[in-house]
Amino acid sequence: MASSSPETRITDEHLTLELTVRDLKSPALDDASSAPASSSDEIIPLLNQNQRPRINIFSASYTRRKPREQVIKVTETEISPVTQFSSWIWSGSRYSGLLCMVLSSTLYLIMELVSDTFSVQPIPLFETAFMRCTIILILSYLWLKRIGQPIFGPAHARKLLVSRALVGYLSLFSFIFSIQMLPLSQAIVLSFLNPIMASIAARVVMHEKLKITDIGGLACSFFGVLFIFGPTLTVQVGSEGTNENLKGNHHIYAFLLGLFSSITGGITYCLIKAAAKASEQPVITVFSFGLVACPAAAICMFSFESFVLPAFQTLISMIVLGLLAFCAEVLLARGLQLEKISKAANVLYIEVVLSQLWIVSTGKAGSPGLFSRLVGCLLILISVSYTVYMGPAKDTESPIP
Repeated sequence: MASSSPETRITDEHLTLELTVRDLKSPALDDASSAPASSSDEIIPLLNQNQRPRINIFSASYTRRKPREQVIKVTETEISPVTQFSSWIWSGSRYSGLLCMVLSSTLYLIMELVSDTFSVQPIPLFETAFMRCTIILILSYLWLKRIGQPIFGPAHARKLLVSRALVGYLSLFSFIFSIQMLPLSQAIVLSFLNPIMASIAARVVMHEKLKITDIGGLACSFFGVLFIFGPTLTVQVGSEGTNENLKGNHHIYAFLLGLFSSITGGITYCLIKAAAKASEQPVITVFSFGLVACPAAAICMFSFESFVLPAFQTLISMIVLGLLAFCAEVLLARGLQLEKISKAANVLYIEVVLSQLWIVSTGKAGSPGLFSRLVGCLLILISVSYTVYMGPAKDTESPIP
């Protein structure tokens, strides 16, 4: 006897579910099983039994996602250690500004050593300056084109870039004349007044805070320079009477010209910092300087000096010096962009220490002035080490109007 239970119906807004309980011996089920084949033909499977693919855990495809650690390891292995180190110095450390200044000073020392070692032919100073400025201009242009930056910088920073280029070339122009008229040691001592002038200019123009420790560090470093070059200055001052170029007022004019070079050099540091921060690209400041200095040096080269055709070895040496000068200028601009000027400028004195240590290690230093050289190097090392130990300072200066 066929029997069926009452039907249960569940109704929803979008779905209606109906449950019917029937007996297994129900004639309705027998009728459904004996239905004609025509009704079953209406539903035909897409694949026959033999055509159905066999899928198991080994044949199924999965989207394999690399773990996060593995992706990081693959990325790190693709980057060379030199690139990682350069990126860390450029912007990967809180000491990046100070490190850039140290590397810039080291490159200037390497330039000095290359110039002394491979100087096979005397080249006029303005011709040397023209060659270096040309290489700096070309390399900075290629750098800016490669990264897609406008070569003339943003509109709001162009006044600063022009001022940086003009004042920077005035400093270079006056330094070249002073180094031709003054004894070498006096010109070098005057050139190392740049960090002090830069700190004073940053305090006056950019309203940068100048602490007692900053003043003490700069004074200690400069006294170290005086200890190093003091004996040489005494000898050269005593022999000024035999030099025709230093008689009378010529020495005063040369000294004032060297002092003017130091003052304009200090102002240039402030303009480099302001322009680099305004344009957010320190290489633009290097390009702007080359854009002005290159034609100006060419005019001075043909106006005040006679052109000397360099030999092949001299030309290679000048190209190498130009490449080193470009790297040193870029690192200098980056360091000034990131760091407080008084701290960054004080680190530049490390060049004197490295130079004197090289002279002492090669046996070129005379025994009479050896003690004063070591005392001067010790004073500069104490000052620079204290600056690095105190760490980078917070940026508290106001922008140049």
